[in-house]
Amino acid sequence: MIPWIERGVPFPSVEKALRQPNGLLCGGGDLSSERLIEAYRHGIFPWYAPGEPLLWWSPNPRMVLFPAELKVSRSLARTLKNADYQIRLDSAFAQVIAACAAPREEGGGTWISAEMQAAYLRLHDLGYAHSVETWMIDGGNRTLAGGLYGIAIGRVFYGESMFSRRTDASKIALAHLCRLLEQRSFAVIDCQMNTPHLASLGAREILRSEFVAGLTRWSVEGDAAGRWPMDAAQHLFRRQP
Repeated sequence: MIPWIERGVPFPSVEKALRQPNGLLCGGGDLSSERLIEAYRHGIFPWYAPGEPLLWWSPNPRMVLFPAELKVSRSLARTLKNADYQIRLDSAFAQVIAACAAPREEGGGTWISAEMQAAYLRLHDLGYAHSVETWMIDGGNRTLAGGLYGIAIGRVFYGESMFSRRTDASKIALAHLCRLLEQRSFAVIDCQMNTPHLASLGAREILRSEFVAGLTRWSVEGDAAGRWPMDAAQHLFRRQP
């Protein structure tokens, strides 16, 4: 059994999270901006299917990507240098989260419900949630081809989801995010749970205790919340068109 929390009640210690399913900590509460920020600062995130109760997680070990450890394949390196794309930040957050919420296969579902989207849009308005967008340039037309979104608190970027409509479009966004975060002295990107795709990009597991200990420092360092300048990542790999 897991505890159920009411509005305003603090989260239980992450050390009380279940081993199976890995990281399930508690249920209940709400998706207010205050609750979400508190959760992320303590290494906790919401994850549940539409129609099910609100569940909170803190898996052990934790999948993270240190920005300098991103693995860029030769083909991606060529794309970063030569492809006709433009990187924008925070210019189409609602479009990015809606694209991430779209089912990945016909008849499939999504955990990014309308309720979740509304919660992260509020965080975006407050300057905590950000989007990194890959726009492809075709004959003068600009099309949103891929991207990602997540939460920035202190020197931690908590990655939530990414999408791609063109080959490597989400990887282009991730590469620019890593370079941008390096420049801004961010410590880590939280990837939450282990997947082969994340591992192939350089993410690795660390103990939850190590991650949470880092958060006590990282989450109070760095810049205050605020909208990222749209063009801040444009020239990180080459001059954009």
